Amino acid sequence: MRCTVIVVTYNSGAAITACLEALISEECEIIVVDNASADNTLRHVETFASLHPVRVLANERNRGFGAAVNQGAREADGEVLLILNPDAIAEPGAVAAMMHCMASTGADAVGGALLEPDGRPARGFAFRRLPTLWPLIFEATLVNQLWPGNPVNRRYRCLDADYSQQREVEQPPGACLAVKRAAFEKIGGFDERFFPVWFEDVDLCKRLREQGSRILYCPDARFRHSGAHSVGQLSFRDRQMFWYSNMLRYARKHFSKRQVFFLRLAIIKGMMLRSIGALFGARKAPLGETLRAYWLIASHSIKNRGG
Repeated sequence: MRCTVIVVTYNSGAAITACLEALISEECEIIVVDNASADNTLRHVETFASLHPVRVLANERNRGFGAAVNQGAREADGEVLLILNPDAIAEPGAVAAMMHCMASTGADAVGGALLEPDGRPARGFAFRRLPTLWPLIFEATLVNQLWPGNPVNRRYRCLDADYSQQREVEQPPGACLAVKRAAFEKIGGFDERFFPVWFEDVDLCKRLREQGSRILYCPDARFRHSGAHSVGQLSFRDRQMFWYSNMLRYARKHFSKRQVFFLRLAIIKGMMLRSIGALFGARKAPLGETLRAYWLIASHSIKNRGG
């Protein structure tokens, strides 16, 4: 099976060259979709493309992660689409290992072994179960932050799993996910309403499994992953708004109305708790910005009932 690697960049100048260099030895087509980077990302990509076969699609505005992947998929020649973040660096043979895992098992999607800087598996991130109501409530109401080892969180994030073994999983992250093109196109690719990031990969895996696709975790496909290089550039308010807006969007798509109602209540309660914490110094941004962000999220959770 021929593979096309799709890398979406957004102000990724510090990471993209190492990502592309690690793919040189892999037998795959490479497509970079840039979402209107304001730094030197395109210059790095174009310099690399002058020496190696890389296709570059440069957008004039940030279309979001899901839309950019869909854009790259439409231009791809491969039977398998490997969606890869620019801060995910393939170790030698990683892509080949993913292709072998897919070919030998008949799986429609395969997630790689994302590694922390010290080489250990990114436990709780490399794969998870699909979220149900309680994991999201625990996330919204600070339970996971105050008690990360609680049973709901341990099950949802697969914290007790053996990361050295190949296994069927529910949701690898979009940071490193290989999908058969036929399966990707059958479900219509990413839902572009999840803008700019978060929960679009969860939604994709949910829809893949609903159509009967198997998704595997491949421990031999090793990728070093620094993580959050693009979303870290967002303001505190935007990070919070996009996360909770897309959480609710996912819930409205896949949960009952009753469950969505309880999730809204949990988010409002969580914003109240965070506001109290901010008043006593537990904040990651100036007090005024923090309180405004939490107020906007609570208001959005009450008013916004769109799709």
